[in-house]
Amino acid sequence: MGLRLVRLVNRGKRNVLDLRLRNVDFSFPNLPGAFDGFTILHLSDLHLDCLAGLSERLAEVISHVFVDLCVLTGDYRFEVEGTAETSNLELAKALPCVRSRLGMVGILGNHDFLEAAFGLEQMGVRMLINSSFEVRQGAESLWLVGLDDPHYYGCDDLPAALKAVPPDAFKILLVHSPEMLREASQAGFDLYLCGHTHAGQICLPWLGPIIRNAACSRRFVRGKWTYEGVQGYTSAGIGASLLPVRFQCPPEVTVIRLKKQESK
Repeated sequence: MGLRLVRLVNRGKRNVLDLRLRNVDFSFPNLPGAFDGFTILHLSDLHLDCLAGLSERLAEVISHVFVDLCVLTGDYRFEVEGTAETSNLELAKALPCVRSRLGMVGILGNHDFLEAAFGLEQMGVRMLINSSFEVRQGAESLWLVGLDDPHYYGCDDLPAALKAVPPDAFKILLVHSPEMLREASQAGFDLYLCGHTHAGQICLPWLGPIIRNAACSRRFVRGKWTYEGVQGYTSAGIGASLLPVRFQCPPEVTVIRLKKQESK
């Protein structure tokens, strides 16, 4: 029995290192023409200190991916207490391999303290903590709005984050968890990018995730979805939480391509 358990754990650890690259397209009728074909590398739930070799595997996958922008949607370390020193060392191995024309933008997750933001900014990540950032292409633009963690800390402040954003702007919401669907719809967001759920991390054949770890419907805890006018994507994440294992739930990095929907 003990030997079988050891084998199962070792298999789960190998699954964490089986990092996949996914390509997802989103179409919008109101996307500014200058952003037709715009690509976003979405990295979520990195937890790079959860398992030896994960940082190197992430670096290997992303070093050949060239995008317009990279976004990071929180949870950079494995533990939920202590300093971010170890995770920052692991991040420093992988983030220099990001190939993003317009750099990196990030938010915090429920594993992150404010010190993580300082470390990430030193690595070149523009941190959005209940704030916004305009991305311009020629005379047109879209806006990124980044919130603090709504799941555990409840520090999200959407009205404050939207203060500088024109009401009719094309808006992308970066938030750690898929639990602000109603607020995103009411605020007129076009795209919602998140993670947190790890898509279950441990899933059963045919039944899916054992634990959703989010106060929302099962259909929002993984992959592409829509909700009352908002399109969204919940990443399965890169690392693992609680235990450094995955089953029936491969980790992922995602390349999102924005497309302008042609009028009929």
